Amino acid sequence: MKIINPILKGFHPDPSICRVGEDYYIAVSTFEWFPGVQIYHSKDLVNWQLKSRPLEHVSQLNMLGDPDSGGVWAPCLSYANGQFWLIYSDVKVVEGDVFKDVTNYLVTCETIDGEWSEPIYMNQFGFDPSLFHDEDGRKYFVNMVWDFRPRNHRFFGILLQEYSHEKKCLIGERKVIFKGTDLGLTEAPHLYKIGGWYYLVTAEGGTQYDHAVTVARSRQIEGPYEVHPQNPILTSWGDPRNPLQKAGHASLVQTHTGEWYLAHLTGRPIKPEKYKLLENRGYCPLGRETAIQKIEWREAWPYVIDGPYPSVAVDAPEFSEASQLPERKTVDHFDSKLLDPVFQTLRIPFNDEIGSLMERPGFLRLFGRESLHSQFSQALVARRWQSLSFEAETYLEFEPEFFQQFAGLICYYNTRNWVSCHLTCNDEGQKVLSMIACEHFKADAPMSEELLLPENLKGIYLKVKVEKLNYHFYYSLDGKLWVRLSPVFDSWKLSDDYIQQGGFFTGAFIGIHCVDLTGDRTPADFDYFKYEETIDFKAENGK
Repeated sequence: MKIINPILKGFHPDPSICRVGEDYYIAVSTFEWFPGVQIYHSKDLVNWQLKSRPLEHVSQLNMLGDPDSGGVWAPCLSYANGQFWLIYSDVKVVEGDVFKDVTNYLVTCETIDGEWSEPIYMNQFGFDPSLFHDEDGRKYFVNMVWDFRPRNHRFFGILLQEYSHEKKCLIGERKVIFKGTDLGLTEAPHLYKIGGWYYLVTAEGGTQYDHAVTVARSRQIEGPYEVHPQNPILTSWGDPRNPLQKAGHASLVQTHTGEWYLAHLTGRPIKPEKYKLLENRGYCPLGRETAIQKIEWREAWPYVIDGPYPSVAVDAPEFSEASQLPERKTVDHFDSKLLDPVFQTLRIPFNDEIGSLMERPGFLRLFGRESLHSQFSQALVARRWQSLSFEAETYLEFEPEFFQQFAGLICYYNTRNWVSCHLTCNDEGQKVLSMIACEHFKADAPMSEELLLPENLKGIYLKVKVEKLNYHFYYSLDGKLWVRLSPVFDSWKLSDDYIQQGGFFTGAFIGIHCVDLTGDRTPADFDYFKYEETIDFKAENGK
């Protein structure tokens, strides 16, 4: 049996893998999307299912005003002393080349899907924190240190400090234990104790196409650490035709039968034909995804089997069975009292300030809030693009009275890059279908003129179709006859690689939204949301 990578499709970066008995868990970053951190569960490392989103309360994660690609970076999930431990960052400054304000926290829970504790403050030295539980019961906190001094390299090294859960704070001396290799940009530290050695796994080279996994070891937790003889142990940089690019930011796990695997970040690029292979590696609108490689040990060093380049098909553990998860529904009719976990909101929780599933049973009602540029209160509910061939569809009822009120379907990367197809009204109060395309914070009207809708229109059907490099919108008045709107949009522009030349870290989303700049909070009612992939996963991976 094979593991087919990526195992978590779409925006699922910075995987932290953890085993408890015969259960396997992976925690991934969510950045500005609420709730914070997604935790997936598996019994075989092949099939994964969303199990928990632990940061569900503003008291645990207050992202109001957080910048694009701020918020939750690189969580670390572990299990010790009969409970789960989750370390995470909340990053408040992303852009610029001086400061990186970030606070690191710890929450715990006895069960993976239970009510997680209120956060314990850890430190603010830098991002990518993790917690290591040593064999003697002591606990150690590690993170990269950000160096803001103008003449210095920003990545100062990996900092170690002991943690006392009894005192609920870091204690003792702080020590920089690893300065990294000549690859630079040393981050994402994870510590392990294996066979009498302390192994430090870090990410280096940056999180784009030169990303890599570095391993170093020491007999003492404080070092000195010697670097792997064939470092890096995983990278895609020297293999530009590999479908799995950006390989890096990894964590180790040993199965309950003694096999070893490495969970890591990856990306699957696309690009216009005009670009040559070495001129441009491509763009990843699906964001940074999660993959797994198998590990073998030689002379007390870990090696990626068939590495250092990642493989799409990897041998599954011996205990894996050819079982499949229940087929996920493609249509959400909004019949539940709770929002389906596949959806997330921006920076704030889904509550009666932005929406309701109860005010009109069978509909998701969104109350018009701030603009799509806002980093505070948006009424936007969205899910990840998880394929480059899919259709998404909804039915909307909305009664705008002024042009500042609009609601509809949106392809979204961040507050500065998105395309909205929406119902609004013109200056005469007539309902119209309109579009706004925002690229690099500059808005455009891609339709030559707004489409005047029938006077007695109750609602409208909207659809987007993504076909690898491009996507386009449709509308229907009856749900049967669909009319394609003429503008064609580039999928690859909704990517980390295109946004300010690779300065951001999430991925493309498809969602529904309602904006009301009058302050009236006019509601929009969505009857259903359909997301259906239109190509086989193996075909998408070129298999």
